[in-house]
Amino acid sequence: QVQLVESGGGLVQPGGSLRLSCAASGSFFNVNTMGWYRQAPGKERELVARIINGGSTNYADSVKGRFTISRANAKNTVYLQMNSLKPEDTAVYYCHLITGGINYWGKGTLVTVSS
Repeated sequence: QVQLVESGGGLVQPGGSLRLSCAASGSFFNVNTMGWYRQAPGKERELVARIINGGSTNYADSVKGRFTISRANAKNTVYLQMNSLKPEDTAVYYCHLITGGINYWGKGTLVTVSS
């Protein structure tokens, strides 16, 4: 079983920054993908950014140039640095991991961008 624990969410003003962290624990090998999704009220969950084994990354068009995903392999931890935050970035952010063909999700951390 894999557990994902997110941290770093909170309230920030427009233009501000936050850094999300997600630590994975449990019994697993060869993580294929780690990343972040988000779900705003009344909307479907969407991919924000992911990092694939080997280091390649994908970003949603809406966050390119503002968000950066990184991973500390030795710690099985993935980070999401979010800069120039906008009110439309307000959502619950979920950590996601794929290993052994199975998808795992964290419980989510709320990010609110408001003045």
